[in-house]
Amino acid sequence: MLIESFTKFDTSLWRWPHFSPRELACRCGGRFCRGEYWHDESFLDALEALRADMAAPLVINSGHRCDLWNAWVGGAAHSMHKQIAVDVSLAGHDRFALLHAAERRGFSGFGLGKNFLHLDRRAVPARWFYPGSARQWRT
Repeated sequence: MLIESFTKFDTSLWRWPHFSPRELACRCGGRFCRGEYWHDESFLDALEALRADMAAPLVINSGHRCDLWNAWVGGAAHSMHKQIAVDVSLAGHDRFALLHAAERRGFSGFGLGKNFLHLDRRAVPARWFYPGSARQWRT
């Protein structure tokens, strides 16, 4: 469900203690939207469970993106960030442990970056390397 601005989201029933609508909302800074936020409870349940599995904070580099911000940052035309997806910083994490835990929690879209892991829950599973990142992901 798309919400015009994370500031308009009623957080009284928010049950994901390690994340907030603000950090998952578009980060265009008002250039193109007012902080659009895409709310999906099953995605948030999986993200919270992933955080528990890792027993450490998950820093979200990018969450939802409005159409124009997605284009501005060079996102794919059909990017899952235009709905709900996250890029999680790898700092402080074993990249392979994070990837495997995310697989167990039902994420199905995996973008393998040098310093981040893209996660989404697309219908058709996919895995890709971002430019220059393949070497870091070899075992």
